[in-house]
Amino acid sequence: MSADLVVVGAGVVGAAGAYFAALAGLRVVVVERGAIAGGTSSAGEGNLLVSDKEAGPELDLALYSQRVWREDLGEHTGLWEFEAKGGLVVAASEHGVASLRELGEHQRRHGVEVRDVAGDELRDYEPHLAPGLAGAAFYPQDAQVQPMLVVAHLLRLARAHGARVRTRTAVTGFLRDGDRVTGVRTTAGDLPAGAVLNATGTWAGDVAALAGVHVPVLPRRGFVLVTQPMPPRTIRHKVYAAEYVGDVASSDAALQTSPVVEGTGSGTILIGASRERVGFDRTFSTEAAGALAAKAIVLFPMLRDVRAMRTYLGFRPYCPDHLPVIGPDPRAPGLWHACGHEGAGIGLSAGTGKLIAQALTGRAPDLDLGPFAPDRFPDTVPATEEAPR
Repeated sequence: MSADLVVVGAGVVGAAGAYFAALAGLRVVVVERGAIAGGTSSAGEGNLLVSDKEAGPELDLALYSQRVWREDLGEHTGLWEFEAKGGLVVAASEHGVASLRELGEHQRRHGVEVRDVAGDELRDYEPHLAPGLAGAAFYPQDAQVQPMLVVAHLLRLARAHGARVRTRTAVTGFLRDGDRVTGVRTTAGDLPAGAVLNATGTWAGDVAALAGVHVPVLPRRGFVLVTQPMPPRTIRHKVYAAEYVGDVASSDAALQTSPVVEGTGSGTILIGASRERVGFDRTFSTEAAGALAAKAIVLFPMLRDVRAMRTYLGFRPYCPDHLPVIGPDPRAPGLWHACGHEGAGIGLSAGTGKLIAQALTGRAPDLDLGPFAPDRFPDTVPATEEAPR
């Protein structure tokens, strides 16, 4: 059995790549060493954001992905609970408001919709916000999906176009014809293919190493708190403090927390966000959880009386320059990558999948993939970085 494309990884990025490649007529096989959405895709909040991105290639990809979610995938939005809730970025001080206004002005020039919100208007957006906040910026393009449903349904739609999905099948190496990658070796046998897409998230560096190439994707741990169900629209939007944007762009390995609060269709409230580089350590962090709870209460004092039912954690696939790795790898022809999206993978997956499918079928991608080139990094991991383990 052979394929035009083997997709390694059945998370949201791999599922999007498989769907758009199958839609384009390619014979696709997806291989996943565990269960579908068993990694980072099952541990996110499902955010589709433009608000947290500064002008540059990632913002361009985010805006493109927004169009793909709403247009190419628009008929399927009900399958994955797409909610165009909008994002509210809140500042506690006038200095913070000034920074938000400056960021918003840059973003507007690149097609982002931003509304300036004065302090006395905040309660119109979120009645339970703490009093005395200085102002905010509202981003109507921000949205949310249920990521597990996205993965499951994109793979189902891919199968409807002929794709095959093999779970519990680990890739152990690559088939080669000289330097060229011609398929994968798996625990269930060899799979010849015209191309292989590495969409393995935080493990993408390990998979790339099997082909003898270096892709410095590292795990960045984050926790989310989940509250008891609350009345509908207790929290109306995705709401976060202005410092969240800086945390997203930071390369600091130490623990960082900034309040991110949003409701779900079931009534539970999700509270994030923390970031730290601790390898794949799954140990519960009381420090991180306590900081998240305390900062969320500062933003929404009513949460002081709301019970947290559980926490969960995940590992964002982090690249040192905060840009994903997307496209063909010239060091191993036939090998492609779609990984390293850090905490934005859910939102960027749709655009990434469509761009990969365009390039694989010989079409000019709608966006220049140059900034995301797999070979843009040094050949070795810098001493300040942790290799995945």
